[in-house]
Amino acid sequence: MFGRFLEISLYAPEIRDSLAFYESLGFVQARVGEALKYPYAVVTDGRLFLGLHGQPMAAPALTFVMPRLMHGVDQLEQMGIELEDLKLGNEVFNRVSFRDPSGQCVNVFEARTFSPPQFDAEPATTCGYFSEYGLPVREQGQMRVFWEALGFVAWDEQPEPFARTAITSDHLNLALYRSRAFRQPVLTFEDPDMRERLARLKERGFRLSDEMPDNLDESCNAILIAPEGTRLLLLQSDA
Repeated sequence: MFGRFLEISLYAPEIRDSLAFYESLGFVQARVGEALKYPYAVVTDGRLFLGLHGQPMAAPALTFVMPRLMHGVDQLEQMGIELEDLKLGNEVFNRVSFRDPSGQCVNVFEARTFSPPQFDAEPATTCGYFSEYGLPVREQGQMRVFWEALGFVAWDEQPEPFARTAITSDHLNLALYRSRAFRQPVLTFEDPDMRERLARLKERGFRLSDEMPDNLDESCNAILIAPEGTRLLLLQSDA
């Protein structure tokens, strides 16, 4: 891997609203550092880390940490990656960005921006188990090559519950979603009792969307939209 996964970075212009949303689902806050000089918060379910950034940025973004980033830039460029938004120097927080073939933004920071909380047991969220970050794509060949070069492992495409190709790593699982129903990336959660989870969300006043493939049963699958616009795909799983 070219770096260790840190967070999925989201632009949250109203951080308090986003914090209240995720905490109401069972996420907890992590302690953030002072590297970023703008409003910033992190929430986690013990497996997924979401960075809420109060400054406009390309988002959602996949953010990784690479120590000694000024030297690591050469490694990235040798891989043929075109870097953008470089901030490198002795007096700045070193970071760079690039994009995958689909346009997905990837950030690389030199150091962590928060401390993961210590859990005796991972928090139980209403969403279920975070399984993957879903990327809508039309053609997957270039994406497979790109992410495998970065240390991920691409699997064969699975047709159910919709056409998807898992691209896995030790700390973050991606998936290529080949469906016109998905217009932007989604955070995918799964649970065999998702029907009951959706019922609880509705009872608590959450509004659920059907922005998903038509073959998914709306009674046990749904999209939940966060205040900053992030899509959470809630899927019924087999087990």
